Formats: sequence, structure tokens, C-alpha cells
Amino acid sequence: MRRITRLAAVATMLPLALAGCGSGGDSGGDAASTEKTEISYWLWDSNQLPAYQACADAFHAANPDITVKISQFGWADYWTSLTTNLVSGNAPDVFTNHLNYYPEFAAKRQILPLDDFIKADGVKTDAYAPGLADLWVSNDGKRYGLPKDFDTVAIFYNKKMLADAGISEDEMKKLTWNPTDGGTYEKVIAKLTIDENGKRGDEPGFDKSKVKVYGLGLDENNGAGVGQQMWSMYALSTGWQFTDKNPWGTRFRYDDPRFQQTIAWWRGLIEKGYMPSLAIARSGTSVNDGFGAGKYALSTNGSWMINSYYGYDGVEVGTAPTPVGPSGKRATIYNGLADSIYAGTEHKDQAWQWVKYLASADCQKKVAEKAVVFPAIPEALTIAEEKFAAKGIDISAFTVQIHEKTTSLYPITDHASDISAIMGPAMDAVLSFEADPSSLSKANDEVNALFQ
Repeated sequence: MRRITRLAAVATMLPLALAGCGSGGDSGGDAASTEKTEISYWLWDSNQLPAYQACADAFHAANPDITVKISQFGWADYWTSLTTNLVSGNAPDVFTNHLNYYPEFAAKRQILPLDDFIKADGVKTDAYAPGLADLWVSNDGKRYGLPKDFDTVAIFYNKKMLADAGISEDEMKKLTWNPTDGGTYEKVIAKLTIDENGKRGDEPGFDKSKVKVYGLGLDENNGAGVGQQMWSMYALSTGWQFTDKNPWGTRFRYDDPRFQQTIAWWRGLIEKGYMPSLAIARSGTSVNDGFGAGKYALSTNGSWMINSYYGYDGVEVGTAPTPVGPSGKRATIYNGLADSIYAGTEHKDQAWQWVKYLASADCQKKVAEKAVVFPAIPEALTIAEEKFAAKGIDISAFTVQIHEKTTSLYPITDHASDISAIMGPAMDAVLSFEADPSSLSKANDEVNALFQ
């Protein structure tokens, strides 16, 4: 799922971050407008910190009585700390939220619905890219966020490795895939794989036990039940869908032959030596750092990782859209973040003003200027495209599916943490060759039992 990648936290330590958190309790009283109020705000992406600090500075200039204190943590620490502090009543006033987590927070009444605030201030929810605002309406009909950005998945490639293999960048834009033989996509992966003797994966004598460069990288996180950056784009391109409806499906489809055939093909890349084993992937180097170190020629990842991939010294990077699958279309998960207000905050009105500003064109244009993520408001996205281009980065591999309408909404359901607890070990067992892909049918039964 989105941001399932380890980002280094800034030096801000947890005790300092907690000092700015909204206190618990049910008082709900707001500070008087003449009093100085500090709003605590958490996010996880260090790359986005400068952009949102610029927004916080502009917000304070327009609202001198409100100061926003930002704290940033790495992905894993972020959710551990946030969950703990939501329970203890010491959560931040406002925090960046994810589609995988907000349904449970809403069900536990740990975050505030925004409907009354939106109605009172006349905020338009149709200002965002199509579909994004709808993702934040829960199955209780209440809205818990306003879109701040969106993301898709594409293929990052090492241009020199591509050239050395005789593969053109134009070929990368026209890749096809199927779960039987992998199509032209697998042929490219094989050709980019090189063993310690210089033999390529498609050449006689290739030694899969001594691989120097893998054609395709594997992340330490296998994607559990979502596989956003790892396998979702292949499975979705067969016509398969995660659930019976989205959002708020109640029956998962991990028992679908199309899904299990996809996972069998994907695992087969490990068996052939074209992709590292799960043990190698978990040996301490992230998939993007492995790419930067020249261990992987290709790496599938999300648009939020663009600056990381393009930031490695001595590596000339290109991007290509995900391959066209058996359905005749390519696929990617279409995801978006929003900001939520902690239900226990003592500064509801000030927190809302900050959330409203984060979702505004003014803030999103400031974020766009930094060329880190794709803003949810189209006019801000245009600025981001220009800024990325000025840095020599073509983002069309990520946006083409928006234009082609080949995106699939991130699967939003109840019981996300329980589903991950079931599917994570099940996928681990399959990728470690301890279980067959058909074993995912049993895991599917366990997942669906959660909804009964």
C-alpha cells in the first residue's frame, strides 16, 4: 500500500512531538480567537516536510493567532506512535491519514467527520481530481478528509542498463504482460538480469544462483493484501478486482484464479533468478536503494518515490507505464491522502482551519512548487508537472493512466489491519516457496469471515 516504504525520520524525537499534541478528554472547547493556539500536525514523508512547512508559514501569516507545529516520522514509527496516542488521548490535533487506516479510526470515533465544517464554510468537494473526494466518505455517509494529493504506480528503469541490453526506451512504453509467459515484459526483465559471469537471463549458461544484477527489484514488504507497488498492477490488468465492490466491499477475491495465476507468475521470477528472493529483499536494503546501487535494472514503485529514484548519484533514470495486461489495458491503483482531525483535540475550529487550508489550491500550489507529489487540485497539478519537467523528470508514465482511465481505486474496507495480519504471512509463505499460490484461497476464507 501507499508509503509502505521506510523513510528516514527527521531528528524530531517523539517526546518533543508529543508536547505539541492535543490533549484528550471530551471538553471540545476551543481557545478564544484572541488567544494564541498551537496546532500539532504529523506527517510521515520527509520529502514533503519542506512543502508543508511552507504551507504552515503561509497559514500562520494569514492567521497570526494560530501556529502549526509539524512533526515528521518514518512510516512504521508514524503509525505505531499515532495508534498508541489515539488510544491514550495524546494524538496530534491534525495528522496525515491513509485510506487503509481511516475506516478503523472513524469506526472507533477517533477522528472527526468534517461535514458540518464543510457545510458551514461552503467548501466545494468537486474541486479535486475525479473520484478522490469520494474515497474519504465512510460507509456511515460521513466525510473524514479532503484530498491533498494522489498517486499511481509506474516502472523506474536504469537507462544505461537498458542501453547496454539493447532495449529502447520506446519499447518500455509498449510492454505487454500475461501470467502464462510474462509477455514482452518478462522478456525485458530476463534480458536485464545478469549473472556474475556476465550472462544475461535469456542466454544459455545463465547461472540463477549467482546473480549480479536482477532485472526486477523486490521490496521487503510483499504488499500483503494490497500489493500496491509490487503486484497489484499485474493482477488488476487481468480484469480481477480486490472485492465485490469498491469502496466498502465485504467479500475479497484472493481465491480468483486470475489473482493466483498472477502471484504464481510473479513468484516464478524469483525461481528463474530474475527477481531476488524474499530473504535477499529483506537483507537491509530498500528496493529503491538497491536500484540506486545498481542491483536492480527495473523497479516498480509509486509516484511519491520519484525524487528518491532520481536522486541517486551516477544513475540516469527513466520511467515507463505499467504493462498492458490480458484485459487489453494497463492498470494501477489510484490512491490519495487527506488530513484528519483528532476527535479529542481541544482546538477543533483551529484544526479545521488548518485542514481546510491544506486542501486548498493555495497550499497545494505551494506543494506543487516543490515537485514532490501530485496535488489533488488540477490547477496545482499543472504546476507540479512544469516543476518536475524543469528538473528533467517526465511524469507522464504516472499520469497516462489518469488520461486513459485505467486506474483502480485503492481497496477501502473495514478490518484493514486484520486483513493485513492474515494476508501478510500468507503471501510470505507463497513467496518463500513454503506454500503454493492456491493456499491463498484459505487465506481468502479467513479474510471474508471477518465480514460475517
